[in-house]
Amino acid sequence: MTAEHERVNPPSLSRPWGFSHAVVAARGRTVYVAGQTGEQRDGSMPDGLIDQFEAAAANVVEALAAANARPEHVVSMQIFTTDLAGYLRASREIGERYRARFGRHYPAMALIEVSGLVDGATIEIMCVAQVPADAG
Repeated sequence: MTAEHERVNPPSLSRPWGFSHAVVAARGRTVYVAGQTGEQRDGSMPDGLIDQFEAAAANVVEALAAANARPEHVVSMQIFTTDLAGYLRASREIGERYRARFGRHYPAMALIEVSGLVDGATIEIMCVAQVPADAG
């Protein structure tokens, strides 16, 4: 049986939606994933915030797989966007795209609005994963 990360959501804090307030990582190997935009291998960038989120999430999952990690191993995630209002308006669709890539695993997360990202990206996702020592 694989040790699982402990998600901590104290009742004294607001109810989390799509994130955990804290995560206690299981003992294991740490993987740091660099900020991933929606840029494709050929250098193209999808149009629109939702499609860029989906592509960036796919790039995160690909980087995790290359490091022998899985989406459920992510313990911390930061999402940077140049359009916070647009992100919040599209939160239902973005949530669907998130769950398609990461399932219902919600790490400690931050959503941060920035003035710009590389190559005109509107989304960038950076995360830390902890692969449990007994993961197969």
